[in-house]
Amino acid sequence: MAIVPHTPALNHTNSPTNAPRWQCRVYPGQLSHTSQVRADLDADLHRLLSPTAEVKEEMVLCVSEMFANACEHSRSGEDPDGRVVRTLDLPRPGTARISIIDDGTRTNSTTDTVPKVPRRRTRQQQERAERGRGLLLLGHLATRWGFRPVLDFPFCAGLGTVIWAEFTHPTLVAGRCAR
Repeated sequence: MAIVPHTPALNHTNSPTNAPRWQCRVYPGQLSHTSQVRADLDADLHRLLSPTAEVKEEMVLCVSEMFANACEHSRSGEDPDGRVVRTLDLPRPGTARISIIDDGTRTNSTTDTVPKVPRRRTRQQQERAERGRGLLLLGHLATRWGFRPVLDFPFCAGLGTVIWAEFTHPTLVAGRCAR
């Protein structure tokens, strides 16, 4: 049973309660929905005043990586009813934050599903690698990024992960957004 669609909106402790915020978007946890996630973020970013094309492209690329990781490494992609939630808010002037929330740890996972940057690779290993560049890309393009559990209680471990990325640029100023 998927719990993410029933999770209340996140209250970030470093965000003022009146910070501009867009309505959450919920997607099936299937990679085939990546193009919709990208298109929706692109449309939502039009509610910002004058983001440069480069900033918008970087944010859209990063959200697709974050969404793909949620589908690939969490119960969101394993469970036929799995969901992924995308949020967008402006925690402070000039900064946009995108969050992806997954359905939690895979039930048949034998590996650690916590987001992590891959170990150091030689140049030759990096050139041959077919996977493992998404968080490196996120770390390069976002001003800051991180992750945390949906609920920070030991008995709730595995219920979901929030991965977030912030992008700071002077053109990211609140326009007309839903609260």
